[in-house]
Amino acid sequence: MTDYKIPFTTFHNVINNELTSTATTRHSFCPSNEEALPEVPVSTQEDVDRAVAAAKAAFPAWKKLSQDERAAYLDKFGAALEANKEELTATLGREVGKPPQAAGFEMFLTQGLVQGTAALRLKDEKVIDDEDRTAIVRHVPLGVGVGIVPWNFPLALGVGKMAPALLAGNTFIWKPSPFTPYTSLKIAEIGAKVFPPGVFQALSGDESLGPQLTGHPDVAKVSFTGSVETGKRVMAACAGTLKRVTLELGGNDAAIVCDDVDVDAVVAKIGFLSFVHCGQICMNIKRIYVHENIYDKFLAALVAMVKQFKQGDHEDPEAFFGPVQNKMQHEKLQAFYSQIGKRGWKVALGGEPGAKSGKGFYMPPTIIDNPAEDETIVTDEPFGPIVPVLKWSDEDDVVRRANASKLGLGGSVWSKDVARAQRMAQELESGSIWVNTHFELAPNVPFGGHKESGMGMDWGIVGLQGWCNPQAYWTKHSGA
Repeated sequence: MTDYKIPFTTFHNVINNELTSTATTRHSFCPSNEEALPEVPVSTQEDVDRAVAAAKAAFPAWKKLSQDERAAYLDKFGAALEANKEELTATLGREVGKPPQAAGFEMFLTQGLVQGTAALRLKDEKVIDDEDRTAIVRHVPLGVGVGIVPWNFPLALGVGKMAPALLAGNTFIWKPSPFTPYTSLKIAEIGAKVFPPGVFQALSGDESLGPQLTGHPDVAKVSFTGSVETGKRVMAACAGTLKRVTLELGGNDAAIVCDDVDVDAVVAKIGFLSFVHCGQICMNIKRIYVHENIYDKFLAALVAMVKQFKQGDHEDPEAFFGPVQNKMQHEKLQAFYSQIGKRGWKVALGGEPGAKSGKGFYMPPTIIDNPAEDETIVTDEPFGPIVPVLKWSDEDDVVRRANASKLGLGGSVWSKDVARAQRMAQELESGSIWVNTHFELAPNVPFGGHKESGMGMDWGIVGLQGWCNPQAYWTKHSGA
């Protein structure tokens, strides 16, 4: 039996299945206590060129394998993740600030993505087949792919790019966020025990690394998850070489709650989905529209529920709220929270935190009571544990308000009358819509955004096709 275990004491780039170091290193900080984490490489253009060259060299042999053969590699990779699950989960908690339950959930999701992706298959579509000719639409891999991965879900979102890219026949370079490079580098080190050289690599670096990859002429596609502003820069950088691009950007997801719901049952779900991971998920519920007939009861129940969530560090097994992941985001949230007093927002729970004291990037969970629709708490994505609850009375009006955002990642409608909820949900302008749930995902179902929430989709057959060029394949049955 193959020994897939790896050490978690040092962290390296993985280039052509070799662990490599760089002349310059840097480190991140544990957001729970602000302690320095281990040193990681700062990649140079030379490192990028070596990795891209290795990926390009590995591509011809990798793409010639059947989908079943490539899936078998992913299955082995899943077994290797399982062998290192405890160390990966602990490292994830330290670098992201996730309490054990949250880190364990991301690890579970990551393993499910590997397994679920390996079960998918691209199929040719025979669109003409007669006595004279046959025409098939097939999907052929692009070449060298790059995944630019954010800091909030570094394992799941990275593997959600890597596994489909490899199954479709591409080679893949993983670029983690400078804030969370540790589990990503270890994932690639594990991959070096499984995949042929050059097929799966990872590079750590500073803010210069992304542009070096997006501008490289031998990179065929970039898949990016992050902010709208950075996504626009990525798209612009890829335009010079007409790289394929998938962008999964910010969200301002609305949940519309009708007046016939079981308030306590729905509050339990919506409260969790709004505040899980301190609101640092693109598909968190960011706006809660509650029918005026149940508004007061719903708001009181939501406040009571969120009060019960414990705040703690990455080692606290009872904690629900961990810290915000990094100093930069913490400072952004402090500025955002400062609007509470300046704008006169009515606070149902929490409020402005005041000056930072002690170690760790913690913010108080906060609920804003029925702000005006043009306030930034409604129009912007804070990416933190602060959520507005708003009243509505007219179906057409609340759908219009939900759709007023320039973002369109997800949206949900909650009602005992499922047909009513479906009718409303189908009017929402977003990449994912849900009825009586939210943030529901599966490896065989694509997700992505409309409007400024992105372009293209990850996961599922649609996601696999995004790692390919469609190709029309004609055959004349009479000989030449």
